[in-house]
Amino acid sequence: MKNNKNRLFKSSLFYIIVFVLAMGVILFATGGAGGNSQSQKIQSSQFTKDLKSNKIKNFGIQSSDGVYKVTGEYRTPQTVKQSSDGMSFKVGPKGISKAGSSTTKTKQFTTNVLKSDSSVKSISDLAKKNNVSMNAKPTQSNGFWLNLIISVLPLLIFIYLFYMMMKQAGGGAGGPGGVMKVGKSQAKPVKSKVRFKDVAGEDEEKQELVEVVEFLKDPKKFTSLGAVIPKGVLLEGPPGTGKTLLAKAVAGEANVPFYSLSGSDFVEMFVGVGASRVRDLFANAKKNAPAIIFIDEIDAVGRRRGAGMGGGHDEREQTLNQLLVEMDGFSGNEGVIVIAATNRADVLDPALTRPGRFDRKILVGQPDVRGREAILKVHSKDKPMGPDVDLKEIAKQTPGFVGADLANLLNEGALLAARRNSKVITAADMDEAEDRVIAGPAKRNRVISQHEREVVANHEAGHTIVGLVLNDARVVHKVTIVPRGRAGGYAIMLPKEDQQLMSKKDAMEQIAGMMGGRSAEEIVFHSESSGASNDFQQATQIARAMVTQYGMTDKLGTVTLEDPNADPYAAPKYSQDTAAKIDEEVKRFTNEGHREAREIIESHREQHKAIADALLKYETLDEKEILSLYKTGKMPAKTDESPVNEQETFSEAKKIIDAKENEHEKKLENEIKHHDYED
Repeated sequence: MKNNKNRLFKSSLFYIIVFVLAMGVILFATGGAGGNSQSQKIQSSQFTKDLKSNKIKNFGIQSSDGVYKVTGEYRTPQTVKQSSDGMSFKVGPKGISKAGSSTTKTKQFTTNVLKSDSSVKSISDLAKKNNVSMNAKPTQSNGFWLNLIISVLPLLIFIYLFYMMMKQAGGGAGGPGGVMKVGKSQAKPVKSKVRFKDVAGEDEEKQELVEVVEFLKDPKKFTSLGAVIPKGVLLEGPPGTGKTLLAKAVAGEANVPFYSLSGSDFVEMFVGVGASRVRDLFANAKKNAPAIIFIDEIDAVGRRRGAGMGGGHDEREQTLNQLLVEMDGFSGNEGVIVIAATNRADVLDPALTRPGRFDRKILVGQPDVRGREAILKVHSKDKPMGPDVDLKEIAKQTPGFVGADLANLLNEGALLAARRNSKVITAADMDEAEDRVIAGPAKRNRVISQHEREVVANHEAGHTIVGLVLNDARVVHKVTIVPRGRAGGYAIMLPKEDQQLMSKKDAMEQIAGMMGGRSAEEIVFHSESSGASNDFQQATQIARAMVTQYGMTDKLGTVTLEDPNADPYAAPKYSQDTAAKIDEEVKRFTNEGHREAREIIESHREQHKAIADALLKYETLDEKEILSLYKTGKMPAKTDESPVNEQETFSEAKKIIDAKENEHEKKLENEIKHHDYED
C-alpha cells in the first residue's frame, strides 16, 4: 500500500485532478459561473417600480464599494428570460433572432442603488407604505482583498502544480533530483567486501594488480622514488572471466571507495549529459581520494572516434573527449585510479589506450586446468559435495569453461541434487550438470522412430571410432543418443591437455573426427541425413581458419586474409581470384577429412557396430565403457537403468523423479555400477 501511495503522489494525473477540484471549490465559494442562476439582477428603477407595485416580500441593504447592494425576495415567482449564449443567433421564418433563449421563474433578485440619503429615504418610505420587511446588513469591508484572492489564488495554485509536474517529469528522465540533476553522476562510493582470496584461477592477473593496491594503501612509497602509478588499468578478455570480480578485489584489498558504473550510464537522451556526468564522477572521486573508478563495458563510450553521425560530434564522442581530459589533462586525477573492463579492446580509441591514460593492459583469459580446479574449489565452499566428486577430474573435463560457466555448472549440480531431495551433490549430479550446460536438458519424452535411433547411434559411433583412432589431440569422453536441445545425440571429445596452439595435424584430425558421423551413415545405410549439418559447419570453420588465418596451405601461402574480429559485413580485402582459391582449399581440407574418416570406419567395422549396438541398448556410454567396447567388444558391466520421464506438471514430474532417485540410491547401496548419469 505504501508503494501505491508514493506512485499516486508522483503521478502528474494526481496534480491535474487536485487543480480541477481546487478551481471548482473556488468557483462554488465565490458564486462564479452558475452561482446566481436562480437570482434575477434588475435595474434600480425596476426595483423601485416593483416596490411600488407591492411585488416584493422583503429585502436587505448592504454598503459595498460606494453603492448600496440590495438583495431581496418576491412575493410570487417572477418570469425571467435567459440566454445560454448572448452572441449566438438563429435564422427563422421571421428573420434573424437570438438563439438559445429560454424562460425560467425565480423569487430572488439583486440590484445596486446609489449612496444618497434621498434614495434611501424613498426606498424606506415605499417599504413602510406596503408593509415590506426591510433590514440593513453589515458593511462589506473586505471586498478588495476577496477579489484579489479570487483572482490571484488560482494562478498561484496553477504555478505550484505546474512546478510539481515538471519536477516529477524531470525526476523520471534524469533520476533523483529532476532535470537540474540530470548531469550528475549516479555512482555512489561503496566499500567492496571481495578479496584476492575470493578470485581464483587468475594468479598472474592478481600479481599485476598488487602494485595498484600497494599504491592506494601507501602512495608515498612510490612517489618518494619519483615513480608514477598507472592512471588506468584496462581489463580485457572474454565474457565471464572475472574482470569485474578482479576490480572489486582491488577495491576491497585497498579498502578505498569504489565507484562502479557501466559505460552506457554516461549516455543519455539530453545533449551534454555524458560529459557532465564524467566531470561530476571524477570530482566526487577526487574529494574521496584515494579512490577507484570502475567502468564496465567501456567500449560503449570508448569506441574509435570519427564513426559518428553529424561529422563525428555526437553525444558519445563528447563523453569520450571529456573522459580523455579527466584521465590525463591539466587538472590531473591524483589518487584516482580508473579500472575499465571490456571484451572488445580492438575497437577502443587509440587516445584512450595510450600510456598516460590506460597505462596497463591485463588480459583476463580463459583459465587453465589448474585455474579451473581453483575456481571450482572457491564456488564449492558453500556446497556439500559428495565423496565421489573429484573437482580435479571435472576441471579436466571442462576445457574452455570460464569462471561464470564453472559457477553455473556447480549451481546446476546443486539444483539436480535438491530435485531428488539429496543432502549432498554426487558425481552423477555433476555429470548430468555438465551435459545440461553443454547441450541442454535431456528430451527423453521425444518420440523417435527405431530407424532414426539407429541412424543416430551409427552416426555418433562414427565420431567415436575416428576419435579413438586419431587420439593424439583429443580423447573421447562420452557419447550419447539422448536428445538434448537441438541435437539428436552428441559425442564429447576433450583434449588431452590444455592447448594454446593448434598444429595442422591437430586441425586435420578434428576435421576427420567431425566427418565421422556422415561417413558412418554412408557406409552403413548408403544414404545421408541432415544430422551432420552442425558437423560440417564446425569442420568448415576450422578449414577456413587454416586457409585465411593460420597460413596452412601452400597454394595461398603464409598470409592472413581474414580477421576474426573484423566486421563480418565488411567487404573482403582480397580479389575474386583469391576468394575462389580459398573456397578450393577449404573444400580440399574437408574432403581429405571425409576420406580419412571413411577409411577408418571401414577398417574398424566390428568396433563401430559394437559401439552402435551398445548405444541403442544403453543410450549413453562413458570413457571406460567406450574403451572396453573398442578393445574387447563387450561392456565392462551391465546396467539396466531406465530414463527419467519429465512430465508437464510439477507434481507429476517430482513424483517420477523421487521414485527413480530412490531406485538409484538402492542400486548405489548394492554397489551396482551406474553409468548413465541420470537425475
